[in-house]
Amino acid sequence: MSKKSNCEYCANYTYDEVYECFTCEVNLDEDEMARFITGKFQDCPYFQMGDEYRIVRKQM
Repeated sequence: MSKKSNCEYCANYTYDEVYECFTCEVNLDEDEMARFITGKFQDCPYFQMGDEYRIVRKQM
C-alpha cells in the first residue's frame, strides 16, 4: 500500500474535465513538476488544506 501524498487533500489539486484527471493548479517549475508526476512530491510549499465547507460558512 502506497503512502498518500499531501496533494490528495490540497485545495490546489483539482479535477480537470478536459484531461479527465486530477492536476495541480500551482505553476510548478520543471523539477517540481517531475516530482509531482512521479508521485515523489512531498512537503509541498504550496499545500493548502482543502475546505469544502468554507463557502457554506460564508452563507450563514
